[in-house]
Amino acid sequence: MPPSGQSTSTASQSVEDYLTVLQTERRLSDHTLKAYRRDLTKLVSFFDQRGILLWQGINSHNVRLFAASLNASGLSASSIKRTLSSGRGLANFLIRNGTLKHNPFDDVRAPKGEKRLPKTLSVDQVVSLVELDVNDPLSYRDKAMLELFYSSGLRLSELCGINLNDLDLSESMLRVRGKGSKERDLPIGKQANDAIRNWLLQRNALPIKDYQALFISKLGSRISTRNVQARVKYWAKRQGVEINVSPHMLRHSFASHVLESSGELRAVQELLGHSNISTTQIYTHLDFQHLAQVYDDAHPRAHSTTPTKVKSDTKNNDE
Repeated sequence: MPPSGQSTSTASQSVEDYLTVLQTERRLSDHTLKAYRRDLTKLVSFFDQRGILLWQGINSHNVRLFAASLNASGLSASSIKRTLSSGRGLANFLIRNGTLKHNPFDDVRAPKGEKRLPKTLSVDQVVSLVELDVNDPLSYRDKAMLELFYSSGLRLSELCGINLNDLDLSESMLRVRGKGSKERDLPIGKQANDAIRNWLLQRNALPIKDYQALFISKLGSRISTRNVQARVKYWAKRQGVEINVSPHMLRHSFASHVLESSGELRAVQELLGHSNISTTQIYTHLDFQHLAQVYDDAHPRAHSTTPTKVKSDTKNNDE
């Protein structure tokens, strides 16, 4: 058995070098980098415990043993696939810098799992969720966030990252930065536009620390992803939506409802910011005017004029 400490030290440094490349060249989010780190830490630990020299001692047979151990631990097929993909990317990086001569992950496939459709809300459930009684700055903020999630199909990180100068409310348009810092322009429905305007009138009542951020916490800093998740759950329970609602569920609901109404699969793909997904047609660039027309024709809340309800006795905590 080779010396474990030296092997692990060298392997761990390779992982850190690879993560640095992912961060600087591919500009992956902190959340994605943490997932890569978890996957690669499992890989390093598995081979180190078995005395397999990293990296020259790894071959396809050993990688299959690694995949089998993940399966035996109860990891889902999708998680195993992601972990092997992380290892494959690291091996390609090591080939480029001369540490490896071939990729031992190339001949290993993850077990196939059942494809599960994402859970979505019905239109009625969405309406129940977003039509809040608002009476203070935080409830105005939360209504704007919920409306915008469903209006534009945003990822959680995209909503938290919105700056004031990303908005053009006169044109009902929003610029967001998605995965890999790719920017895209999205239409904003009337209800979301109104909710954002109302929130901006209330925003100065909070002790603002981050003047650029559209959505801030009760302490004035840019709102965190965890805070937003908590607020979505809070309002789902308060509004009587009897399922576990998440920001991603609102994104799926947006896509499902627009697709059902329009049949414009490629337009929905563009609106979501997906450059390549196996369940949709090949990516085709569509200009913003066409996307806006598809949105206006199809989105359930693009033209609704139901007034915002205001109630004076509603209280909530900024969880």
